[in-house]
Amino acid sequence: MTDFEGLRALVTGGASGIGRATAELLAERGAQVAVLDLDPAPVEKPLLGFRADVTDDASVRAAVRSAVDALGGLDVLVNNAGIGAQGTVEDNDDDEWRHVFDVNVLGMVRAARAALPHLRRSAHAAIVNTCSIAATAGLPQRALYSATKGAVYSLTLAMAADHVREGIRVNCVNPGTADTPWIGRLLDKAPDPAAERAALEARQPSGRLASAAEVAGAVAYLASPLSGATTGTSLAVDGGMQGLRLRPVDQ
Repeated sequence: MTDFEGLRALVTGGASGIGRATAELLAERGAQVAVLDLDPAPVEKPLLGFRADVTDDASVRAAVRSAVDALGGLDVLVNNAGIGAQGTVEDNDDDEWRHVFDVNVLGMVRAARAALPHLRRSAHAAIVNTCSIAATAGLPQRALYSATKGAVYSLTLAMAADHVREGIRVNCVNPGTADTPWIGRLLDKAPDPAAERAALEARQPSGRLASAAEVAGAVAYLASPLSGATTGTSLAVDGGMQGLRLRPVDQ
């Protein structure tokens, strides 16, 4: 497909995982793509890499400005940068709560704020936020992470309402548990990594983790001009976790 031919895209957290898969897919489909990341070193041509710390407004503004200059404009922002957190509401102190919100929520605010003046000049402007199944389903040991992703979901709807009349569409993807480097690190810390992976796979009706490429496909769908009538929408990529209630296989 070449539905992104002539378009310019910016992907935060795009040096690995879902962000990297998304950046590469958009490039394959014709877009010029810049990646913002704390460590853009892994980024290879045709992708352009720029260093940015999403917790630092000046850093984000400078990186967005450099990326837009290199691309010659901006049509698509993929707000993907984020971090994980484990535990109940008791298990993280105030500093950790502030830090994870700073990255996962305010990081998206900073990137969108810097990108919006450029997106307003686009004939096809789209923002796609990486949300999570944690925004809409209660998951154990994910209180802090879930709170941030709930905020991202609400932020997506509010932004969609604010900017629809400017011709800027805003949507989000809600991945289930995806096979990403963060999940890999989580499994490495588990007492029994194989058992933990099996448990994560089993809670998704599909019986497996989502791949980064599958999430990237959903992002591309929402960002594409072919989805020009879609805004204020969340797209689940969770193996049926949110909506399906299967009976046990022995019943």
